[in-house]
Amino acid sequence: MTAATHPAPEDTSALPPYVVALKERLAYLPEQQVARVVRAYQVGAVAHEGQTRKSGEPYITHPIAVAGILAEFGMDAETIIAAILHDTLEDTALTRVELAGEFGEPVAELVDGVTKLDKMRFSSRQEADAESFRKMLLAMARDLRVILIKLADRLHNMRTLGAKDPESRRRIARETLEIYAPIAQRLGMNKIKAELQDLGFRGLHPDRYRVISERIRAALGNRREAMGRIEGALTSRLVEERIPVRVVGRIKSPWSIYSKMRSEHKSFAQLMDVYGFRVVTDAAMSCYMALGVVHALYKPVDRRFKDFIAIPKANGYQSLHTVLLGPFGAPIEVQIRTEEMDSVAERGVAAHWAYKTESGPANSAQARAREWLSALADSQANTPSAAEFIENVKIDLFPDETYLFTPRGDILSLPRNATALDFAYAVHTDVGDHAVAARVDKKLLPLRTRLESGQQVEIITAPSAVPNPAWLEFVVTGKARTAIRQYLKHLQHEDAVDFGHRMLDRALDALGTSLDAIQPAALEKFLHKSKLKRLEELLADIALGNRMPDQVASQLVASRGTPSGRGAPVTHPTEKIHITGAERGVLSFANCCHPLPGDEIVGYLSPGKGIVVHRTECPNMAELRKSSPERCVDIEWDRDVQGDYRAELRIEVMNRPGVLATVAAAIAAADSNIENVEYVERDMAAATLLFTIEVKNRKHLAEVIRRVRRTGVVSGAYRYPL
Repeated sequence: MTAATHPAPEDTSALPPYVVALKERLAYLPEQQVARVVRAYQVGAVAHEGQTRKSGEPYITHPIAVAGILAEFGMDAETIIAAILHDTLEDTALTRVELAGEFGEPVAELVDGVTKLDKMRFSSRQEADAESFRKMLLAMARDLRVILIKLADRLHNMRTLGAKDPESRRRIARETLEIYAPIAQRLGMNKIKAELQDLGFRGLHPDRYRVISERIRAALGNRREAMGRIEGALTSRLVEERIPVRVVGRIKSPWSIYSKMRSEHKSFAQLMDVYGFRVVTDAAMSCYMALGVVHALYKPVDRRFKDFIAIPKANGYQSLHTVLLGPFGAPIEVQIRTEEMDSVAERGVAAHWAYKTESGPANSAQARAREWLSALADSQANTPSAAEFIENVKIDLFPDETYLFTPRGDILSLPRNATALDFAYAVHTDVGDHAVAARVDKKLLPLRTRLESGQQVEIITAPSAVPNPAWLEFVVTGKARTAIRQYLKHLQHEDAVDFGHRMLDRALDALGTSLDAIQPAALEKFLHKSKLKRLEELLADIALGNRMPDQVASQLVASRGTPSGRGAPVTHPTEKIHITGAERGVLSFANCCHPLPGDEIVGYLSPGKGIVVHRTECPNMAELRKSSPERCVDIEWDRDVQGDYRAELRIEVMNRPGVLATVAAAIAAADSNIENVEYVERDMAAATLLFTIEVKNRKHLAEVIRRVRRTGVVSGAYRYPL
């Protein structure tokens, strides 16, 4: 069946009522484009012939309803046509080639994109199939219209959710609340977001939805007179000042009430005891004039004014927000914006789409969405793990913005609780990588400092500064996390290649040969057999514990043939591998025994983690030697050891006021940093404290213990475990 074999009938008067209604909504499009939309209906109706929805209606009514939702937003003809045909590739015999031939490649591309999204199933945001979610966000990056069709499709499905069984209703409702409503919000589409949230709430918690909806209706009935008086007072005063306005009363939705009751621990009465109004005028200057008028009419509440016109939200939303003390003792929330801002607030990226040419300016929501999606595309290119990518996106999907100023006066928007280091990475990756401190409102502060809206931030950099793993503990933005992890992975790879080389050389030396003695052809054959592209990958695999150096060495020697006729090569005693402590990319230090420079040590190759360093006398190491002797590596400290190392001190003290401060002061006086302290045992006379501290080596630890014992309040101090 091809689109071409079903020519369009000339008489469209016999069209079903729902198609006639769609044509009326498309009055903003030229007649020729409307005719193409009708043609799309005819092709779709034939393709879906015989198919019905769960409700029993002909299936074609669903894609027509989706197209109608998009027509309300003034979308272009290609989007409307793609919406009508969005299920044809998956559910009918129509092919992509036929679609492209009849309606053009852009429509076929959109339908193909939506079809791929339709195959995705999420049980929740936390459990979302990460790879599918990544594909959805990248489809958005290629063409925003794909996700607009998907959102409209989801909205109509939610409106007709009653036909589904209870379990499906709950699954789809949860998915809507946790995946699709946040995406609509991030794209500035507040009208769709609000309806998706309320329909999702009704599907997931029908009883709670019913109770809250009934209480909202009852409360509004009691407040209608007061709402009318406030609206009249606002309108008449603004008209007196010759400001062109329309004033609209705002009603909180059931989902809004429910989510605030949970997150802010407020009662229903507290949340409903607020009057909400929207003042819509003609220009930005009129907004500020209207603000002055309403502040003169009712007293403003201190610190409750927000200017989202000068500093728009991340999704392009613009408005002035203020809270006033009303005539009935209840606060009045007022939003003031222009008609253009109101359209963008309701429709976001979909506002004025049909009139926007490729060269024409996009609205603020469209421009900001493109910036966000462009950043997403960059992030995913640098993030091989889909789960890690989604972790970063979730932060961006649920922002509670903090607005900050650069020294030049530029504005950056970051999520709540963002730090100075997040700001540094928001300016540029290079600035973040070399950041050492921040000047916040001209005061020098550390990079972990949490920032607040309105602060001016300047980042201080140093060429020698580089990211370290501790940074991941306090950054909150996806961009910062991705950049830090990418640097650490690169560093780990370099360390792993170097360390793996040393381990393989040692294993080959034990067999009386070396890596240089292995023929290139034999090495190439081994790499190919092991599905590795380069020698560096093999060396990194060895260092990270994914391959055993002794086994690799034996296989390489076997591949070139053994010189002696006795099958196995002769082994030689080898030197231990020296470590400096700087190989943190592939080395970690066991928490069970806390090895320090100066201790006798041994390594254990942990798969994917690299070498875990233990003290030789560690009880756990005895078990590992029995169970996995091939994973044990002979290592020792190099003369040139770097860095600080964690140690634990068990200190027995007299239980009296100030003793903890006395011991802490003694540790600090020995140039040691305290990471943690806890009481292990405590009674009226004595107490046992366990300090986690940082020291350079065994000698440094001995100095700390000496100073602690001299305090006069300590009855015993020793390294733990012994």
